[in-house]
Amino acid sequence: MILELMTWLQQWFGGFNLFNYVTFRGLMAALTALVISLWAGPAVIRWLTHLKVGQAVRADGPQTHLIKSGTPTMGGVLILLSVIVSAILWSDWDSRYAWLLIVVTLGFGAIGFVDDYKKVVYKDPKGLASRWKFFWQSVIGLMAAYLLFQWAYLPAHTELLIPFAKNLVFELGPWFVLMAYFVIVGTSNAVNLTDGLDGLAIMPAVLVSAALSVFAYLSGHAVFADYLNIPFIPGAGEVAIFGAALVGAGLGFLWFNTYPAQVFMGDVGALAIGAALGVMAIMVRQELVLVIMGGIFVMETLSVMIQVASFKLTGKRVFRMAPLHHHFELKGWPEPKVIVRFWIITLILVLVGLASLKVR
Repeated sequence: MILELMTWLQQWFGGFNLFNYVTFRGLMAALTALVISLWAGPAVIRWLTHLKVGQAVRADGPQTHLIKSGTPTMGGVLILLSVIVSAILWSDWDSRYAWLLIVVTLGFGAIGFVDDYKKVVYKDPKGLASRWKFFWQSVIGLMAAYLLFQWAYLPAHTELLIPFAKNLVFELGPWFVLMAYFVIVGTSNAVNLTDGLDGLAIMPAVLVSAALSVFAYLSGHAVFADYLNIPFIPGAGEVAIFGAALVGAGLGFLWFNTYPAQVFMGDVGALAIGAALGVMAIMVRQELVLVIMGGIFVMETLSVMIQVASFKLTGKRVFRMAPLHHHFELKGWPEPKVIVRFWIITLILVLVGLASLKVR
């Protein structure tokens, strides 16, 4: 929107050419989302409190969480509002990448909204039935995966790149659709599982989004892409705009979600953020780097899978409680310590992922 307006104004003043630069629009997208989030946050929290959409706390979990009962949830609507408005303002409206990210984020956000609404308004602890949640995630995930496969400019854009390996790639062909589907749906659910402590999920999401924005900018620049031996993907710079908006919105939300949280993001935020990260990684062909950088999300998901499998097969639990962050809480770690240490691990993993750009 703003890009189109500034392009029109360039005929009178050449300085508006600044808005053509992805780096400038990315910074402005982050700032815009941050300002919207900080400005609208108190009103959204009051609205959620008025609706009495308070978080229910598991009685079998850490007892320190009982004081959180009634804290407004569904705060992810604040993230979605900030991201979508900022992305629409600063993205190139001719970019199909930008619109696909917006549609997928809103789609998964809608699934999470229905799930949260059933839990907190209708007091249904199961929320949206798992089969229906998975069904709609699959519909949107497969749609996005198929479109990305159809939009591939070159055969190299459907290859699976191996981090830190220069010439080791696997051509997926039509299997790209299945891989992309699993990345989108898997990342969405992984972020949702991680969202169990104040600020635990949002900061890693911000760090991963910032790193994917770097990949997107470099992939959309022919010279940088050739130098770094990564696929050149025309138009990928617009992915960086969306990623920057997610960074700003996430930091703004963290202002209210940091310990002790005034609001929780709920499924409406976690499912949407995870799906957005998955789509971004696929667009820039860095699916395995996403696995590295989002290692905390992977660990949390694996802990649940291991716990369930172990209990069903042997009747014993591997962890005191799953997901993993609850295990450390029950071992005696204070909640802030778990959160910050998981943030530090994510920062390290993100730096490792960024290092793969040069170490090839």
